[in-house]
Amino acid sequence: MIKEIKMTYKIVTKYIKDLSFEIKDAKSYFLLEKNIKDFTVNFDIKSKKLNQNVIEVDTTLFLLSKKNTNFSPISICYSSVINIEKEIAKDELEKIIVIEVPKSVYPEVRSILVYLFEKSGFKNVNLEKELDFEKLYRSRKI
Repeated sequence: MIKEIKMTYKIVTKYIKDLSFEIKDAKSYFLLEKNIKDFTVNFDIKSKKLNQNVIEVDTTLFLLSKKNTNFSPISICYSSVINIEKEIAKDELEKIIVIEVPKSVYPEVRSILVYLFEKSGFKNVNLEKELDFEKLYRSRKI
């Protein structure tokens, strides 16, 4: 278990950086609706240092087809600008970027995705309410 990180950062702002929700025609709509269970949620997390204490963290959600991993009709890049309030070790900073910030913004990203699906006519969108970013982090470290 990763020890809890003391509040050494603050999210200054959050915004949708990029959004792609593509259903190109009626056939695609019905195929997506019929095969939605064949899709999985995947994340990509990138960061960029803006200055000494400010980092931009991009949390991108992809909806990927299990059958065709090159097919992703939906992606949301949600950007957070964080301020590091005191000097911290490199491994602690990494945990903030890949665990804490994504865990903090995931409910908003999920809400956006559910909203888009519902407004596009999809019923009963079943997307995990919570994701264990710590578990994802540990699985990638192995």
